[in-house]
Amino acid sequence: MMGKTFDSLGISRLTLRALSDEGFTRMTEIQEKSIPSLLKGRDLIAAAKTGSGKTLAFLVPAVELLSKLKFEAANGTGVIVISPTRELCIQTSRILKSLLARRRLTECVIMGGTNKKVEDEKLKTGINFVVATPGRLLDHLKNTLEFVYANLQCLIIDEADRTLDMGFEREMKQILQFLPKKRQTMLFSATLKKNTKDLIELAMEADPIYVGLDQPEEKATVDGLEQSYVVCRLENRFLMLHSFLSKVHQNNQKSMVFFSTCRSVKFYHILLNCLDLPVKCIHGNQKQGKRTSTFLEFGNSPSSILLCTDVAARGLDIPHVDWIIQFDPANDTKEYIHRVGRTARGAGGRGRAILILRPEEVGFLQHLKTVNVQLDEHRFSWTETPDIQNRIKEAFAKDPPLRNSAKAACKSFVRCYSARHLKNVFDVNALDLTALARSFGLDEPLGMKKAKTRAWKKKLKSVNKNTC
Repeated sequence: MMGKTFDSLGISRLTLRALSDEGFTRMTEIQEKSIPSLLKGRDLIAAAKTGSGKTLAFLVPAVELLSKLKFEAANGTGVIVISPTRELCIQTSRILKSLLARRRLTECVIMGGTNKKVEDEKLKTGINFVVATPGRLLDHLKNTLEFVYANLQCLIIDEADRTLDMGFEREMKQILQFLPKKRQTMLFSATLKKNTKDLIELAMEADPIYVGLDQPEEKATVDGLEQSYVVCRLENRFLMLHSFLSKVHQNNQKSMVFFSTCRSVKFYHILLNCLDLPVKCIHGNQKQGKRTSTFLEFGNSPSSILLCTDVAARGLDIPHVDWIIQFDPANDTKEYIHRVGRTARGAGGRGRAILILRPEEVGFLQHLKTVNVQLDEHRFSWTETPDIQNRIKEAFAKDPPLRNSAKAACKSFVRCYSARHLKNVFDVNALDLTALARSFGLDEPLGMKKAKTRAWKKKLKSVNKNTC
C-alpha cells in the first residue's frame, strides 16, 4: 500500500517535478518513515525489503540538502553514496540523474573496472554527488589531490551488510578516517550483524534514528511473488533448464538465472547460444564495459534471458522480470531472499521464482521456513523435455574449447559447493561426480574422489580461487 504523496513533504517544486516525470507521486513505507527525519538532518539507520524504494528514500533528502545550500562546482563533493557493486552504482546514478535533470548540480560514478584517469578529470571539475564502490573511492581519497571532499555534507552507505560481506570492512574504516566528521550519515542495511554495528559506531557521531530494524518483519518476501521448487536429479538439471528457458523464450518473457560461479555462467552462456537459445550473461570476471552494456540491454528489453552470479542479486532494480530461476541454490536464506527480490518489485509488482534442488538438498526448504518463506512444489513435465544430448556433443565437436570450459565450470562448481555454509544440506561428499559431469555435458567425471582424503582436498585447493 502506498502512503502519503511526495508533495506533503514540503520539498522543492523541481524535485516534485522530477519525481512526477518518473511516475512517482506517492511514497512507499520506507520513504514515508525515512525522508521526513532525513530532511531535518538526522542520521538514520534503515532496513527495508528489496524493491521497497530505499534509493529514493536517501536520494531525495540528499538532493534537497545540496539544493538548499546552493552547492556549486567550486564547493566540490557534498554527497557520497557508497554501494557494494558496480551495477548498483550505475543504477543509483541513473535515478540520481533523473532527480537532477533540471538542476545545475553534478554527479558521477567512480568504480573499479573503469578508466581512473577519466574519473580524475571529472573530479577536478568539482562533482557534487559521487556514487562509488569502496575500493575505487578509497583510491581517489588517497591519490587524487584534486578531489575536493572537505565540504562533504552527507555520507550514504547503501547495502551496508553486503558491502561488509564482500570484504570491504578494512576499506570502509579507512574511508571514514578521510571524511569530515561533521556531516549527515545515512546507512541502509538488510541485517544488523556485529561488523555492521561496528561500522555504525565508526560512521555516526549523533544518536541515529532506527527505521525497520527494531522489530522483525512478518514476511521476508513480498505478496506478489509466487515461489516454487522442483526436485531434479543432478544429471538432468540442464535438460530441465533448457526446456524451461525455451518456454520462457517462446512466451516472450523476461528471466534471470542464478549460478554459483563465474565459470558456470560463462560455459552455459556459450552452450545455450550454441543450442539456438539466445541468452545474455553477467558475472564478476567480465570487463566493466561489457557488464554495464549487458545490464542496460537486459533492463531495457521487454523479453530476455540473463545468466548471472550473485553479483546481480542485490539491489538492482530491473523492470518487469517475470521469472527468477535458481539453477544453483543460494548459499543461505538471506541470499535466496535477495535473489528472488529481483522480481515482483514495487507496489503491486508480481513475479515468479523457481528453485531447482537435488533430492539430497530438499532440507534447504526447512531453512527457508525458519525465515517465513514457504515454497510450493512445481510439477515439471518430463514428457515435454527434448533429448538434446546429441546436440551438446555436436557443439563440443564444433568448438573444442567449449569442452575445456565445461571442465573448468565443473571444477569451480565443486569448489564452491565445498565452501557452502549449510553442510547438512549441501554436502560435497554426497555429490555424484559422474552425474555432475553429465550436467555439464561431459561423458566422464574429472577424476576427483568423493572421500575426504588428502588427494581430494588437494584437488579442491588446486582450483583457481577466483572461480566462484
